[in-house]
Amino acid sequence: MYTLKYKVTTSTCDSEGQLKLYSALQMMQDCSEMWIDSEPEVKAYFANENMTQLLASRQVEVLRVPGFKEELTVTTSVFDVKSMFGYRNTFIYDADGRPCYRTWSMGAFVDKATGKLKRVDDTVAKSLCIEPQLEMNYRDRRIILPKEGGEICAPVHVMRADIDYNRHVNNANYIRMAMELLPGDFVVKGMRVEYRVAAKLGDTLTPRVHHTADGIIIALAIGDETSAIVEFTR
Repeated sequence: MYTLKYKVTTSTCDSEGQLKLYSALQMMQDCSEMWIDSEPEVKAYFANENMTQLLASRQVEVLRVPGFKEELTVTTSVFDVKSMFGYRNTFIYDADGRPCYRTWSMGAFVDKATGKLKRVDDTVAKSLCIEPQLEMNYRDRRIILPKEGGEICAPVHVMRADIDYNRHVNNANYIRMAMELLPGDFVVKGMRVEYRVAAKLGDTLTPRVHHTADGIIIALAIGDETSAIVEFTR
């Protein structure tokens, strides 16, 4: 398990002094990325093979939204690994050790040069520290889009500030874009996101918003290709 400590600061708060979901996702992502420092054999292998791990999906349960100046602990741990995919839990706890956010995610092992899936050597995969799968309500990583309907909203242009060191839109920025389309009184209690085609600088994302019995599903498309699907539940 890898751990990072955080404090809810001004830049991570919304207008009500509560931690933005976008900021919480950045904390989770940072912890997951830094985790590789605790696995030197895997880190060296990825560097030698010019590989990286890209987020393919994430599910979030929001139990309690922390407020300004709260001390937080973010933990991440791998609970399963396959030849081309890894599975992990990333939780955020408050100062009393109570979970505020529970998440699980799937990452894909990718060749940096080609952008295609690449198998990890069995010996390296077996060297990983595998920890127990943490308790939460696990849902399918696939999000089913309604076949018809949906409201098409104003296009979103990918800016330089949206891009990370993998040269595509950072995972959390898709959520930030999608949340701008939620009603002001929508309280997010759960979220799932499925990443399909990476958006890059200069791309234009067209959102399509579907209202469901449990919440809202937002598909972000580049032309005819779906880049990401985000589901928010009340």
